[in-house]
Amino acid sequence: MTTADVAEVFEELYGSAPEGVWAAPGRVNLIGEHTDYNDGFVMPFALPHTALAAVSRRTDGAVRLHSSDIEGGVIELRLDALAPESDKNWTAYPAGVIWALLDAGHESVSGGADIHLTSTVPTGAGLSSSAALEVVVALALNDLYELGLQGWQLARLCQRAENVYVGAPTGIMDQTASACCTDGHALFLDTRDLSQDQIPFDLAAEGMRLLVVDTQVKHSHSEGEYGKRRAGCERGAALLDVTALRDVPYEDLDAALTRLADAGADEEVQRLVRHVVTEDHRVERVVALLKSGGDTRAIGPILTEGHASLRDDFQVSCPELDLVVQAAVESGALGARMTGGGFGGSAIVLVEAEEADRITKAVESAFDSAGYTAPRVFAAVPSAGARRVR
Repeated sequence: MTTADVAEVFEELYGSAPEGVWAAPGRVNLIGEHTDYNDGFVMPFALPHTALAAVSRRTDGAVRLHSSDIEGGVIELRLDALAPESDKNWTAYPAGVIWALLDAGHESVSGGADIHLTSTVPTGAGLSSSAALEVVVALALNDLYELGLQGWQLARLCQRAENVYVGAPTGIMDQTASACCTDGHALFLDTRDLSQDQIPFDLAAEGMRLLVVDTQVKHSHSEGEYGKRRAGCERGAALLDVTALRDVPYEDLDAALTRLADAGADEEVQRLVRHVVTEDHRVERVVALLKSGGDTRAIGPILTEGHASLRDDFQVSCPELDLVVQAAVESGALGARMTGGGFGGSAIVLVEAEEADRITKAVESAFDSAGYTAPRVFAAVPSAGARRVR
């Protein structure tokens, strides 16, 4: 659906043209998984797939919401009735953003809004469809109500909406990627202080492609497994007497694991700590390689190493994700790993451009042989972050 289409549907729904149309992308995380809520390092980039929002202000304290992607008509909510975890529908994401803005003292938003949404970000694929939905609404309201908030501030508010209003214990990476990524770059983000470094990432210029393989296995962050692992990381940090696992130096990992065992930490906590500390180190290695101007192909084995850690130490992979990585690497891919929170979703595969079709077919054949639903495969191109498009 084009920008003009979104505006046209808005006018059909609400009786007048929108004041504007905004876009916010989904994201792929190149490296740095489950490190963001441990104050660590991540390296996402924005996809060309976006959530689009046509929005106008209201003055009566109501928000009207509609999505082209969900069956049903316009849903109207009163802003003074918004309460955390009161909404278990898709509307919790945009409504949660408004709640977070009001809770942060942005009273001008209390007039409300009419919002029409549509998205090309695959849902349940680990590509941050929910963050794109949150960020596009936040940016629209920021512009319309002239709140003057920067991208990282909008990301913080959107994270609070998802954590508190929706009830999903996600970190800050997804919202920051959607709000702050730039075209042709990967975003090296320190999730502790939100400092950002845009790293040039033009695979096409070097004869490579990064494939996204959507396994079609749906996942849900708000289910207990994600929160369980986050709690395990926090327990590990407490036993090591650090603010977050980010504070455990890679060089001291063996000593830290010994301390955990001596303190009575179970094997699961030790595994979680090992993943986070080694994953932060992997992000730093990838950043160093990309900044050095050397051969980007060298990041491939680091991606594959990261998958093994997510599979064995963090235990958030699934048979379909493991099969993508195995089939791709055995077919000559430079590297591959699951991306996103896990328990389904997508994997990324770094390939030579001329090998993309052959390796795609190898993965599809492996899925067919295993009796799995055929995966969706597309090339990921580092794209622009959230912006006004009309």
